[in-house]
Amino acid sequence: MSDTKLVKYEVDEGVAILTMDDPPANTYTHEMMRDLDECILKARFDNDVYVILLRGAGDKFFSAGANIGMLNAMDPTFKYYFCLHANETLIRLEQTPKLVIAALNGHTVGGGLEIAMACDLRIAKKNGGKIGLPEVALGVLPGTGGTQRLARILGKSRSIELMVSGRTMEFDEAKEMGIITDIYDGATYWEDVMRYAKQFAPPHKASKAVGNIKRAVCSGLEVPFSEALAIERELQQLLFQSSDAKEGIAAYVEKRVAKFEGR
Repeated sequence: MSDTKLVKYEVDEGVAILTMDDPPANTYTHEMMRDLDECILKARFDNDVYVILLRGAGDKFFSAGANIGMLNAMDPTFKYYFCLHANETLIRLEQTPKLVIAALNGHTVGGGLEIAMACDLRIAKKNGGKIGLPEVALGVLPGTGGTQRLARILGKSRSIELMVSGRTMEFDEAKEMGIITDIYDGATYWEDVMRYAKQFAPPHKASKAVGNIKRAVCSGLEVPFSEALAIERELQQLLFQSSDAKEGIAAYVEKRVAKFEGR
């Protein structure tokens, strides 16, 4: 485990587990975002990490978002810089060339959902809690990338409706909308999430290909289509030079299961 106070870090068979740990609701402060930033960087540059899994401590909350007491004590200028730092942290998470999975083990509201949307996939616990962006009730908007990421997931009209109404919903409804990737049974939730995450690490998957697929999608969505295709071609060329691509193609030709090494 790392010595960070509010985000714990551990590695299990190629999966870096980042646990937001500030009971009772895992609300984030500047200190938690700083710890999260450090853990993201640690996982990104750890050659033995292929997948990042983000969760909340306990079984009631993934995260209830920003600590309202902290925000109430800040003047508007500090609030602005706090949001700026949180945005930078989530951009770093989103742009890390490794698959990032959010394990929604409890209520995921406000800034908690904003964190989850910066992850690539979101796996929720059945009947685990509510999800939504209710910031409008506080007279503010989802200011850690929420307005932009939700619109990219749901489209303009539906995302606006959810944010201006501020309503929260059950995980089942969020899955139907496409906010949540999948829902796992509560009894074996953590074991199933870990099994799911480990399938994207060697020897099961070519982790460089997984990372480059993510990079192609994330970068390609932000540029014109012709430039996105150029990014895709460049990343593909890098993969053609990798050991795992040679192994994957050879295994297909030889009709055997590929054994990838993440190289």
